[in-house]
This record gives sequence, structure tokens and C-alpha cells, in this order.
Amino acid sequence: MSLQSRIESLKSRHASLERSIADEDLRPRPDTANLTRLKREKLRLKEEMQRLSEATPQH
Repeated sequence: MSLQSRIESLKSRHASLERSIADEDLRPRPDTANLTRLKREKLRLKEEMQRLSEATPQH
């Protein structure tokens, strides 16, 4: 998998987590443990995307 396709895959997963977080927030009684887990995973993906983007040579 190329670096760029890995970044795109991470972006897709990040967007999916964002939707899951929004859905959980809309529930009458959100599961705070699940929200915390989702937010941590989203942050981890964001940090990985940033790290990979910095490693990608700019044209």
C-alpha cells in the first residue's frame, strides 16, 4: 500500500469515527466509555495522518 493510499484510508476511518461519535452523542444516554474510546482512536488516527503527511515528500 502506498503512503498516499494509507493516508486516504486513515482519513476514511477518521470520518467514520467522527460519525460514530456524533451518533453516540445524540443518544438520550450516551455511553461515555464508548465515547472516550472512539475519541481516543480518532485522535490516534489524526496523529498518524499528520506524521505520515510530514513524511510525504512535497512536489
